[in-house]
Amino acid sequence: MKDTKWYAKSLEEVAAKTDIVNGLTDAQIEASREKYGMNKLAEAKGRSFMMRLLDQFKDVTIIILLVAALISGIVGEHADAILIFAIVALNALIGMIQEDKAEKSLKALQDMSTPTAKVIRGGEEQTINSNDVVVGDLIVMDAGDLVPADLRIVQSNSLTVQEASLTGESVPVEKHADVVCAEDAVLGDRKNMAYSSGMVSYGRGQGVVVAVGMDTEVGKIATMLTETKSDPTPLQQQLNQLGKILGVGAIIACGIILLVGVLNNHDFLQMFLTAVSLAVAVVPESLPAVATIVLALGVQRLVERHAIVRNLPSVETLGSATVICSDKTGTLTQNVMTVKEYWTESEVNELSRGLLLCNDARKVDGNWLGDPTETALSAWAEALDLDAVGLIQKHTRLNEVPFDSGRKRMSTINDIDGDATVFVKGGVDEVLAVVTQYQDENGVRAITQEDIERIQKNNQEMGVKALRVLALAKKSVSNTDLEATEIESELTFVGLVGMIDPPRPEVTEAIKTSKKAGIRVVMITGDHAVTASAIGREIGLLEDGQRVISGKELDAMTDDELFEQVQHIGVYARVSPEHKMRIISAWKRHGDIVAMTGDGVNDAPALKRADIGAAMGIVGTEVAKGAADMVLTDDNFATVVTAIGEGRRIKDNIMKAISYLLSCNVGELLLLLIAVLLDWDAPLLPIHLLWINLVTDSLPALALGVDGAEDGIMERQPDRTGSLISKSMLWRIGYQGAVVGGVALFAYMYGAGRLWAVGDTETGTTMAFIVLAFSQLIHSYSIHSSEKSVFTSFWKNKYLIMATLINGLMILAVLFIPVLNDLFKLGTLDGHHWMIVVMLMFVPMIIVEIMKLLKLNGKH
Repeated sequence: MKDTKWYAKSLEEVAAKTDIVNGLTDAQIEASREKYGMNKLAEAKGRSFMMRLLDQFKDVTIIILLVAALISGIVGEHADAILIFAIVALNALIGMIQEDKAEKSLKALQDMSTPTAKVIRGGEEQTINSNDVVVGDLIVMDAGDLVPADLRIVQSNSLTVQEASLTGESVPVEKHADVVCAEDAVLGDRKNMAYSSGMVSYGRGQGVVVAVGMDTEVGKIATMLTETKSDPTPLQQQLNQLGKILGVGAIIACGIILLVGVLNNHDFLQMFLTAVSLAVAVVPESLPAVATIVLALGVQRLVERHAIVRNLPSVETLGSATVICSDKTGTLTQNVMTVKEYWTESEVNELSRGLLLCNDARKVDGNWLGDPTETALSAWAEALDLDAVGLIQKHTRLNEVPFDSGRKRMSTINDIDGDATVFVKGGVDEVLAVVTQYQDENGVRAITQEDIERIQKNNQEMGVKALRVLALAKKSVSNTDLEATEIESELTFVGLVGMIDPPRPEVTEAIKTSKKAGIRVVMITGDHAVTASAIGREIGLLEDGQRVISGKELDAMTDDELFEQVQHIGVYARVSPEHKMRIISAWKRHGDIVAMTGDGVNDAPALKRADIGAAMGIVGTEVAKGAADMVLTDDNFATVVTAIGEGRRIKDNIMKAISYLLSCNVGELLLLLIAVLLDWDAPLLPIHLLWINLVTDSLPALALGVDGAEDGIMERQPDRTGSLISKSMLWRIGYQGAVVGGVALFAYMYGAGRLWAVGDTETGTTMAFIVLAFSQLIHSYSIHSSEKSVFTSFWKNKYLIMATLINGLMILAVLFIPVLNDLFKLGTLDGHHWMIVVMLMFVPMIIVEIMKLLKLNGKH
């Protein structure tokens, strides 16, 4: 049955395939389960501990460090090897702990209840676990029931189903048994089908199960999820690229050293150790750990701002986002029908009271339950300060004519202070068809053509705003035992009310912020184009010149045509999950970093395909949350924009850390390379460089990683270069590294007696070590801002101050604690050496400040 288009089959054809009165027998149930399987979605296999551990070692930079550690161990430099292995292990531990915390937070959000279903089997109605539903089962549906599988409707009594989680349509859909749909009908237009994950909002009906488990529409989406691959994040790609460059640089540097050694007849092992020193100087050993810790701290800040991020690099991806593709229902809107406008020439309370009484919504635990339209009318009555519950109890219902799709009206007879009063609500044309009287501020009179024209004019004005419009009419009767045609005749028109699923209050401002930040927001919804367009214009998403297109129009486009037009389309309506995937792919072909927000089952594949998927934590389905990179615990679209700002801050800070670490490493590289080319002894040993890179440099780099956000961070355009290191950043790394290396080289030459002073290699090495370490610490304050003077922001980062103080003490400990001094093979300095050291360590900061004053330091 699963491959048949049942929505295109008549009721008679359905009845020929199964018993639509008595349901299945026990034998048929077993045969169906054997053939089609259980009504369960295949569970995604969780990653094993070993796989999660191995994921922490995929980056090229980490691999280079492991190779360097291995070589150091082989040649006997065990202290170096232990230090490198320790920093790599720390990096892996932090990554695994953070991912585990995110998964536990998401698990806490999940609803652990198991849904049930009412079925008719062997002629008897029974309640079973929805997992036990089989193809061919006859399902009974009442208001409030979840649809357990994909059904072909065979009986409908005013049945309406809320399908927002699957189709994105905010208004419940009427379902009919006797309708036959076209074979190319889109999901939202199949009026004779109910789909798994839908919820019955009104009426009663029965349906035959035509698909279960992975064969349902929800199952097809789950299949798409398994086939959809996530691309590496921009940060992962860029760090890998940097790692490759550094790896090549390390190999070239080692080659130069060995070549020079061979040409000068030096001891090969000694030259090999020097080459290892140079490789250590090239690679910023603490960078992976710093990046991981900065991202982890960013994740913790986002938790405080109502966003749970599942994996660390996704935080930085947010900062690179250039496009947000957002679902409408429940994301940009509240997913709650709300009365927005009304029109009456009588009393508004009279209109609201009638709509409240001609209504099946009920209040339970402070919330209105029932059809979304009716709960909206009940909430409106309370907003007008009417005692809604009291009025329902006071004005007893004496009779009713339920809504049906043929009449498009609902009628009740209520006791109003001892008189029987009829209230009729429904579509405007349908109510006007049974109206003969008109009520205004002067009372009741015969309706005129002018009255009808005013009614129609107001109806059209509300319709243009995509409001769902209902009319109310009433009359008094002496007899309550009447037929429907008698109840719904010679009525008095009271007024109109217009409803819509309104935008979230914070959305308009969030979209303004996005535009200032150069981020394009696009609406993708399963709802109708008129509704989507109205919401888009109201929140400032849809601008003049931008198009609104439907899923059918999208089907008519090739991928190349969509690629050409995607930047000019602001709203996509009546789209399927496949359409969403195509839209995201088209944006990504333009080089954009795409964020996708959504809450429904139908959003899940797109959430996974996007560079960053954000699901709603409260109203979002578990399928959507499972596919997303980030879950918003407050269901607030503005949280996405806040998270983008946090992502930009994190990216900026990682750039600062990279700039700092690489400029320091360039200094170390130049120091060693020049010394070797001049056929001198290596100014520093591998253990010196590791101590500086892993201990001395790492804390300031980490402190730079928690810097506050730059002014105007959400007013600058996104970085579209795709490069981790810009030209201006490369310039800063180059000249600042040259200065750092230059002062360290001068210190070595002075201490080793290679200038005019008398000295020795041990003194030169000691001076070079101290100058290099302290000048890098002081240099970190210059990195704090590429344009502002260090003196304007010195006290802004208390962590940087603490880091430099701690590291300063650690450097002094190596000098003055005998055990450490011997391990590091350092000497002692006299007074005039210390004077030279202190002067030299401030030179890099002074030169950078001069460059800032001259506007030669490069922009952000």
